[in-house]
Amino acid sequence: MEEKQKSGEEDEPKASLFPLLPISNPKPSLTTTAISSTSTATSNQPQWLCNSSFTADLSLINDAVSRFNSQPEPPSEDEEEAEEEHERSHGRSEPKPSQSYEQLESSESDRASGSDGRERRSKKKKRSRKKRKSERYDERSGGFDDYGSRRSNVRAWADSDRKPSKEYFFDSRGDRDNLVFGSLYRMDVARYKPVESPGLGFQGFGRWNRRGSTMDRDDDVDALDNKLKSGGRYWSAKYMALESQKNLKRVRVLVPKGFSETVSDDFVPLSDVEASSLVEESWEDEVLRKTREFNKLTRERPNDEKTWLEFAEFQDKVASMQSQKGARLQTLEKKISILEKAAELNPDSEELLLCLLKAYQRRDGTDVLIGRWEKILMQNSGNYKLWREFLYFFQGEFSMFKVSEMRKMYSNAIQALSAACSKHSRQVHQAAKPPLDSSLVQLELGLVDIFINLCRFEWQAGYQELATALFQAEMEYSLFSPSLLLTEQSKQRLFEHFWNSDGARVGEEGALGWCTWLEKEEENRQRIIREEATADAEEEGGWTGWSEPLAKNKISGGNPENQPNIDMEVEEMQTELEAAEADNDSNQEDDNEALLKKLGIDVDAASGGEVKDASTWTKWSEEELLRDHDQWMPIRAKSGVLPADGTPDPEADEHLLRVILYEDVNEFLFSLSSFEARLSLLFQFVDFFGGKISQWICTNSSSWIEKTLSLDELPDSLLQILRKFDDLRKLNNSSSGSSLEFLLGNVNNISQRTEMMKFLRNATLLCLTAFPRNHILEEAALVAEELFVTKMNSSSCSVTPSRALAKQLLKSDRQDILFCGVYARREASYGNIDHARRVFDMALLSVEGLPLELKSNAPLIYLWYAEMELANDNSSSHAMHILSCLGNGAAYGTFKGQPSSLQLLRAHQGFKEKLRTVRSSWVRGVIDDQSVSLVCSAALFEELTSGRKAGIEVLDQAFAMVLPERMRCSSQIEFLFNFYVSMLQRHLDHLNPSKCWESIFQGLQIFPFNPELFSALVRIGHLYSTPNKLRRIFDEFCPKKQSVVVWLFALSFEISRGGSQYRIHGLFERALANDKMRNSVLLWRCYIAYETNIACDPHAARRIFFRAIHACPWSKRLWVDGFIKLGSILSGKELSDLQEVMRDKELNLRTDIYEILLRDELVS
Repeated sequence: MEEKQKSGEEDEPKASLFPLLPISNPKPSLTTTAISSTSTATSNQPQWLCNSSFTADLSLINDAVSRFNSQPEPPSEDEEEAEEEHERSHGRSEPKPSQSYEQLESSESDRASGSDGRERRSKKKKRSRKKRKSERYDERSGGFDDYGSRRSNVRAWADSDRKPSKEYFFDSRGDRDNLVFGSLYRMDVARYKPVESPGLGFQGFGRWNRRGSTMDRDDDVDALDNKLKSGGRYWSAKYMALESQKNLKRVRVLVPKGFSETVSDDFVPLSDVEASSLVEESWEDEVLRKTREFNKLTRERPNDEKTWLEFAEFQDKVASMQSQKGARLQTLEKKISILEKAAELNPDSEELLLCLLKAYQRRDGTDVLIGRWEKILMQNSGNYKLWREFLYFFQGEFSMFKVSEMRKMYSNAIQALSAACSKHSRQVHQAAKPPLDSSLVQLELGLVDIFINLCRFEWQAGYQELATALFQAEMEYSLFSPSLLLTEQSKQRLFEHFWNSDGARVGEEGALGWCTWLEKEEENRQRIIREEATADAEEEGGWTGWSEPLAKNKISGGNPENQPNIDMEVEEMQTELEAAEADNDSNQEDDNEALLKKLGIDVDAASGGEVKDASTWTKWSEEELLRDHDQWMPIRAKSGVLPADGTPDPEADEHLLRVILYEDVNEFLFSLSSFEARLSLLFQFVDFFGGKISQWICTNSSSWIEKTLSLDELPDSLLQILRKFDDLRKLNNSSSGSSLEFLLGNVNNISQRTEMMKFLRNATLLCLTAFPRNHILEEAALVAEELFVTKMNSSSCSVTPSRALAKQLLKSDRQDILFCGVYARREASYGNIDHARRVFDMALLSVEGLPLELKSNAPLIYLWYAEMELANDNSSSHAMHILSCLGNGAAYGTFKGQPSSLQLLRAHQGFKEKLRTVRSSWVRGVIDDQSVSLVCSAALFEELTSGRKAGIEVLDQAFAMVLPERMRCSSQIEFLFNFYVSMLQRHLDHLNPSKCWESIFQGLQIFPFNPELFSALVRIGHLYSTPNKLRRIFDEFCPKKQSVVVWLFALSFEISRGGSQYRIHGLFERALANDKMRNSVLLWRCYIAYETNIACDPHAARRIFFRAIHACPWSKRLWVDGFIKLGSILSGKELSDLQEVMRDKELNLRTDIYEILLRDELVS
């Protein structure tokens, strides 16, 4: 029996010429039996024919393959040891005659009695065997260690026996292959190929792929032959060339007709797709099919704007598939012809005209494009959206930009829109339509927005006095116009008299308003006439005849014939005086030049732009900023009068430049008839000068979007929200992050802000006479008073600084209960809770005696009072008492204790009845502050009495009452949603985070530009999610909803966490690649500050600076940032050239470089 076994082992082949068929089973198989028998039969053949491969029966290979597929296990350890023993005996370098050796196994007693050295040698051999085994098995299983020009850095493959010590690893160093290859290294990515084999299951497919990967695998390009280079994965040249072929047939799934009306998701379920909706077509077939469909639709529905826009958008898709520039230009011409035909059929469509002009912009030059703009604007002179887009386009053209040219464009826009408003108003009056026509209101609101953009443009260009004067003139002209039936020309002549007089204007001390001033002037004129008439009646005597003036008699000597000679003498005297003044001026200039040369200043060199010291230009820019902060208020003409001696005064010349004449503002004046437009002008005026004003407009409105787009620094309202990122960074104990506030150095001049608050206080108090009992204006006046009194540091005062002003306003109107609520909230903000309670109680106790229109404001007072109590150490009993009084409809009484269960039940039923009334009014589209405050009060009451679920349910039911299209344009619904999110944040510990995520996402779908929602998103994401999830959310929202607010939150999140520089650079570049966002001065300033302060790359900041001034040439602050932040890398010659370009663009420069040179010399 042993002899047979030995003979069998001797006859068994120890090596195979087929690496695909390794011997995985130590027992003899059918193939090995056949081979051994054959080799026995041919033992007398020559030695070179002794290999069993040449005598084996090849028909048995298929059976071996099928049996091999059923053995997925790797080679066993015993087999590997036997194979190693064979290698040691035979070797690999040269062929030797095949011999058989009997494998001997030592007994347990022999192993136990071995020496220590033998054990060490055996362990060492065992480790080396395992290492060789793993390497050999990697070769068999598709490993890459011996292939290609480099070694893969894969730690462990999924199908290997070696299991990693951990289930996962943190990739802290990153993959260097991504930088080398520009993507994932191909040898580190598993490759799969489907096998067309019937009956092959998933297990068999995995085994086949694992065994066969050694024969068909990707490798480095330099290790592949030409045949293998053409294959590979889907990104290889073969498949890319195949995909780019336009005649390649593809199977497409077409959505059935009427499918979009029934499915609200963003995907098409495959189960609902019919067989007829599968179409196999190439790209050329698709172009022909869609072109035929669009031609048919445009013929059937020529007035459908959406179809025309989709047809034009399809041309962009066609152009993206064309590699040649000429073909793309032909497609662009086709797109233009489509849009021209659409605009001809729909001449009043704003979207079609704007799309056509954008197509023109890709083809035509600037001059030709401006001509096309002018032609379209002449045909649509009353369209404020077209004017707004044209002004954005013209303002961003660096080659043609000049301040004076831009003013002309704004003047043309305002005059055209004002004429359209007047024409529309006349048509409304003639047709006897209601005075509040929606189209007229929208037109006037658009006119106000363009005027605000003009003021912001003048302010950013350095003409702060002109911007302030424009606000003063328009508010006097529109809000305080005399109630006289005057034509527009007569009204402007009357206003010129007011402007040139010494009367105080809006914001100045003692201002009365144009109408009141005119009444006072008329009274004074009548009084003077009466006094003169009385004085003439008291005088006695008659007419004494004509008499010549004494001075004239002395000059002429009483002889009229000497008059020509006297005239000649006067002319000679005037000529001599002018010559003397010219000599004095030249002497003065010579004296100045001599003085500067004595001080070491070469005037000729300086005038030639040779000031090469960069530090001098840095000092100049700092002085320029300081003067911009101080000189923002226009002065009167009397300040510029020359002294009596006739010598020029430099300060007087500077004052003359700050005088704003009537001719400077008369082209931009217009009248407003609608209440909404006048109130919008006033609110935007308060916001423009930094006053605190409640959210009065929806963030989806064009006014809000334009305001954020035109910002050059962060306003206080946005800063307060962005500062919450710093709080989150402190919770993480992270010191690596920063903030946008730090980057921009957003520290305003205290003296400037203090004077501005005084100006705002005076203006809002005057405007309260035109808009009485407006709690938003009243709150703005109180806050401005506080900041003015405390010099912009209201936290340093314990007593409310605005208490005196509030009491004065209360005395003038005792029935203004909303002002009582505003005053009480200001007292509570300074910690005076008891005083605030007394004011609230006084207001609510007096509600019963008020008229019905004033009594409807009570829900706001109840809500403010309850919120104050909850913010004060969570005084829920006081809040429940206040809200129960509102719910049960009983008269308010002061707090004496927690309400009883009966009172709570009545309040619960009362809120239900009130909410039914609110629902009926909301269905009709009447949504006001009172109804929203009532809903908030009901939700707060349910939260306190029944729990958070009941309060959230009330708000959910309220949102279900409003149609989605009405929600998007309602500031009241946006306030309600902010209240809803704040309630969710109060109960984050008890709510499911998915509920909060879902609610915030729903809000962002409706209000995608709301800063409060983004703040809540970041806070909840910080607590219950990972940073990558927030990054994905921002990456999803930023391209879809282009807004400065969205990009600022994405950037603040990364900067506050000390995120990757590549990520932050990518965010900046993606934001500024958009056509609208590239006009944002704030984003450019943040980018430059990030490169200089955090990335510490001044060369990159220099490149970004030149891109910025090319995109936003009107922003003086952006130019000055280059002088301050890039003074170390820009040469003096470059800085001097930059100042010359600023002068060429007509930006207002207040400081001469001579002043800096002279000051430096005097100091030295």
